[in-house]
This record gives sequence, C-alpha cells and structure tokens, in this order.
Amino acid sequence: MSEEWEELAPGVLRRRMPGWDETVGAVVGSEATLVVDTGASLRAGAEIRRGLEARSTSPVGLVALTHPHFDHVLGTAAFSGVRVYAAVGTGALLRHGADGLRADAVRHGADPREAAEAADVLVAPQHEVSGEQVLRLGGREAVLVNVGPGHTAHDLVVLVPGSPDVVFCGDLVEESGQPQAGPDAHPLRWPAALDRLLDLGGEGARYVPGHGAVVDAAYVRTQRDELARRFGA
Repeated sequence: MSEEWEELAPGVLRRRMPGWDETVGAVVGSEATLVVDTGASLRAGAEIRRGLEARSTSPVGLVALTHPHFDHVLGTAAFSGVRVYAAVGTGALLRHGADGLRADAVRHGADPREAAEAADVLVAPQHEVSGEQVLRLGGREAVLVNVGPGHTAHDLVVLVPGSPDVVFCGDLVEESGQPQAGPDAHPLRWPAALDRLLDLGGEGARYVPGHGAVVDAAYVRTQRDELARRFGA
C-alpha cells in the first residue's frame, strides 16, 4: 500500500493505509480541510494529520466517518479540536460499543495495547447526518449523504463536486476483495444504497472504495448487481 497521498482532483486526496488497506481521504479548501475516515489506531490518525498539515494550506478542521468499523474510526482522537460528522446513530453506537471495536481490531490483528488505547479515548461524532449536509470549506464544498443502511446501519458517503466529481464510498464499495457483510450489515438494502450512491455521483464520477483502487460507475453498478444476486435483494 502506498504511503503517499494521491490527488484525485484539485484539492481532493486519498491514501491507502498499510495493514488493512483502508482508504482515508481529504478535501482541501481555502479555509479548512476535511478528513474522511481516520485509520485504525491513534498512531495512524496522528500520522494522517501530520501528513495533511505538512502539505495543506488550510487547517484540518473537520472529520467525516463513513461507517463505524475499527479501521475507519479508531484514529479519530488524534484529531482533537475538530468537528466530527457521521451518519445518525453512529454516536450512540460508538459511545456504547468501544469494547466491541477494540475486540474486533484485535481479532483482525491489531496490537492489543494500541487497540485498547484508541478505544479508551474513542470520539463520538458531534454532528450526525440523517439526510444531506453541505460543508463549505472555502472555495470548495463537500456533501455528506446518509445513504444507508447497507454495509452497516450507519453508512455515510462524501460527494465532492468538481471536475471530476469524487465520491468517497466507505465500505459500501470495495475493490481489493469481495464486499464484507458482517453481522451489522443490511444486505437486502445494500443494493438500494448503491443506487443512491450512483445517483449522487453519476457516470463521470471517480468512486473511492473503502479498500482498493479508485473505480468508475460501471464497476459500482456491477458490484451492486453482484450483491443483489448474492443476497437475493
């Protein structure tokens, strides 16, 4: 996995993290930078923040969490002082589910001490999105859209309008392997969530999976159809 940030469109970045290959993203405006997901540990979150602050012209001021799985949220406490957004219901889940996230991280190979440290200071979002919310970053907007349930009960995507449009999909879309449907998935509703995602981005958008390479609308549509066949949706 690359340790470098990849520019998908002017001011729109992403990085594939080592270990679980989870994607983190960033949207850089003239007034603030939005971070999309925060990695699997406090160490990862701090590294993400340092890397962005070294290359960004605006302060890191906002975080959007695409879904409440350990590899996407355990680094959030490294972003102290920022506004954290997620799909409605995520806050209660994180406040009461820290032990479960820690155990899931360890089960997937995380260092037990790092997992416990991150779980102890787990940050719940201050702002929850039930429909759509526009974030104005200075000369650029990011649109947070609650499209779930699907991969989880709390799936949030981030649309960045531009040339091209970029959509951060979280684990609603995966490229490096089959989409993972754990016990918190809603498989019968997942295809409909992908229909909404495709409506948001359209044919010309770049779609950023939660794991793997950037894909196009045709790939997302194929994965949507495979999920429908897989789960009988």
